[in-house]
Amino acid sequence: MSDETPDREADKALAGEYALGLLPPDEAAAFEARLATDPVLRAVYADWAEDLARLTDRIEPVAPPPRVFGQIEARLFGKGRSTGRTWLSWIMGAMAAAVVVVAVGFGTGVLDRGPTPPGSPAYVAEIAAEDRSLVVAAAYDAGQGRLFIDRQRGAPREGRALELWLIAGEDAPVSLGVLPAEAQADLTVPTALRPRLDGAVLAISDEPPGGSPTGTATGDILAVGEITNL
Repeated sequence: MSDETPDREADKALAGEYALGLLPPDEAAAFEARLATDPVLRAVYADWAEDLARLTDRIEPVAPPPRVFGQIEARLFGKGRSTGRTWLSWIMGAMAAAVVVVAVGFGTGVLDRGPTPPGSPAYVAEIAAEDRSLVVAAAYDAGQGRLFIDRQRGAPREGRALELWLIAGEDAPVSLGVLPAEAQADLTVPTALRPRLDGAVLAISDEPPGGSPTGTATGDILAVGEITNL
């Protein structure tokens, strides 16, 4: 028989849902209010967050076929144009950890400031540089067609901008807009692009202020991440 009271058993399940970002906004707010005054509940939640974080320890990077880099680079920049950077070695590493890392990030309150992340996102992504000098978490609210962005690490170079690109299947990359100066923001995904999010890739390029003047990436690819069902 469990030593925990029924209420604590319920709290344990509730803390798990919060840690995974599954609670609706009103229930999440109520849970956070309780966290501020209930040390036992904080300990239960901390156990969940630690267990979820450990899941990433068992994820091994998987190298994609050599043709993948060339195909994506050609689609972003056109044939015969090289960025001078090699990101093949880290593209799959960023994709592999996306689900767990983003779920923990949204559930632990790291993203509680500024625009509100969706309580039950349809898709998530972690868009990260190989050395993690740039890390951007994304969560998509299918009901509102909005993409919540949290730039957790890194910033554009002085006089430059970060532009977000959607790469869906064999289609040409499409810009989703220039990331704002604020670390957290909401981007509205055009209606025509929403059905193409599933299994697509997000990439961030270094561009002049205002974004690429050509409709395709003109600067280095800084970070890449796969869009994944949560």
